[in-house]
Amino acid sequence: MSLAQATRSLGIRFTGLLPQRSDLTAVRRAPRADLLAGLTVAVVALPLALAFGVTSGMGAQAGLVTAVVAGAIAAIFGGSNLQVSGPTGAMTVVLVPVIAQFGASGVLMVGAMAGVILIALAAARLGRYVRYLPTPVIEGFTAGIAVVIALQQLPAALGVVGAHGDKVWSVAADAVARFARHPHPAPIAVAVGVAALMLLGARWRPGVPFSLLGVAAATAVAETAPIGLARIGSLPAGVPSPTLGFLDVHAVRMLLPAAGAVAALAALESLLSATVADAMSVNEHHDPDRELFGQGLANLAAPVFGGIPATAAIARTAVNVRAGARSKLASLTHAVALAVIVLAAGPLVGRIPLAALAGVLLATTVRMVEAGSLLALARSTRGDALVLILTFAVTVAFDLVTAVAIGIGVAVVLALRAVARTARIEPVPLESGDHSAEEHALLAEHIVAYRLDGPLFFAAAHRFLLQLSEIADVRVVILRMSRVSTVDATGAHVLGDAINRLQRRDITVLLSGIAPGHEEILNTLGVAEQLRRDGRVFPDTPTAIKYARTHVLHHTVNDPPPPDGAGHSGTASGAATRRSQP
Repeated sequence: MSLAQATRSLGIRFTGLLPQRSDLTAVRRAPRADLLAGLTVAVVALPLALAFGVTSGMGAQAGLVTAVVAGAIAAIFGGSNLQVSGPTGAMTVVLVPVIAQFGASGVLMVGAMAGVILIALAAARLGRYVRYLPTPVIEGFTAGIAVVIALQQLPAALGVVGAHGDKVWSVAADAVARFARHPHPAPIAVAVGVAALMLLGARWRPGVPFSLLGVAAATAVAETAPIGLARIGSLPAGVPSPTLGFLDVHAVRMLLPAAGAVAALAALESLLSATVADAMSVNEHHDPDRELFGQGLANLAAPVFGGIPATAAIARTAVNVRAGARSKLASLTHAVALAVIVLAAGPLVGRIPLAALAGVLLATTVRMVEAGSLLALARSTRGDALVLILTFAVTVAFDLVTAVAIGIGVAVVLALRAVARTARIEPVPLESGDHSAEEHALLAEHIVAYRLDGPLFFAAAHRFLLQLSEIADVRVVILRMSRVSTVDATGAHVLGDAINRLQRRDITVLLSGIAPGHEEILNTLGVAEQLRRDGRVFPDTPTAIKYARTHVLHHTVNDPPPPDGAGHSGTASGAATRRSQP
């Protein structure tokens, strides 16, 4: 490809990631419904944005800024008409250790780096491959995230300040120990009350924003009763001024693993959320590469205003769909509504008790876990149960990216094991044709045809070699390759090794029915090259059998008779051989 063609192809690919005319067409379909849906989502998103900002360690303002800036940019440039983006609980799980090690500037730097990685993934068109993630991995890490978020809320729910530990569960344990020494019932009562209101209210009136009502009620109680609840604290009026002061080129190498984890989580959660939105709607299909591009731009912009890394939120997206959203206008309205709240009600937001936000997130974690789905997966197969439990345990004990990597690794190994078991090599009978009974008996003694079924790849190659090595008392082996579904380098190498072993035992090997795609890899690796030169590779099995019969009869007639009492003179093969001598 010439430089001009490559440049043109790159330009077309980049243009495909930008907003399209179809986006504007969708906005014109039902603008009133989109505006109402956006306002509904903003009401639900406000307490979540505050809570996730506080949980991340960056503060409530960072959560609101992320919901406004990242939410607007992802809405405009994303690949889904229904997606709503902002801070999420899964992202805070990744950010807590980052802020502990590198501080606030490290979090901003990680967000910007993750944005670059997401844009690169979009340009490479890798978004479509998320659909291949195993369901047990997704369910396991989602349940693990829910547990981690719940553990993160324990200090605020118990009214404990200064709890510490290396892992989230150790921090939670320290908070429980401190609470036991100096119990304070008010914070836990507020947290449990808000969570109960959300969970019970959602069953009674699903369309009512009970999270906002619960937070408002808790704030009113804290203002009127002297119960000593910790508050969010004062928030600056308006959105912070943009700045690039957090950029540090020298920190790129140290922050790269964290940035990769944030980018992987943002890609995973966003594309899963978009898939859920498609399933909940009619005739909606997201563009995975555009979605990654939109999330990349959102994560590039959010740190400039002091926001934390963002991703699409399944809960808020589901609310958006149920509220009647039809286009990107709904998620954009949600971001604008939150911006108005930041500008107009900053002092009021600062009076919200932290225990109330902890209650919001505790209720959210309960909603994240679908017990029926988890039990069904655990009962489906041993492999699925193993992947599910392992991913969940590693998520809670270590971190999300490690959990997903291990879960995918184990799932792949189990899948390869299952596929390898479908590969078979079995003897097949030869047709009698026009030969006499004596000739057919002779051929049956000295010719064997094996049919290879399924994939011949590294996971099945060793067993294949062992089976071929056990072949004995034959002169010709026909390997029927027409049913081989795939061949990799290891499988081709093992095939060549098996052929060489048989030939060293003076067994003639014939190949038949090699598919064109498989023939290419065999030729590249030099497998069966000598057979092809000797004319022992055939397009079909009947031709190979005809050659084998001629070959055996010719060698039987020309071989000298064995001496009395030697060789296989007492066998059917020996008897047939003697009868064939002139």
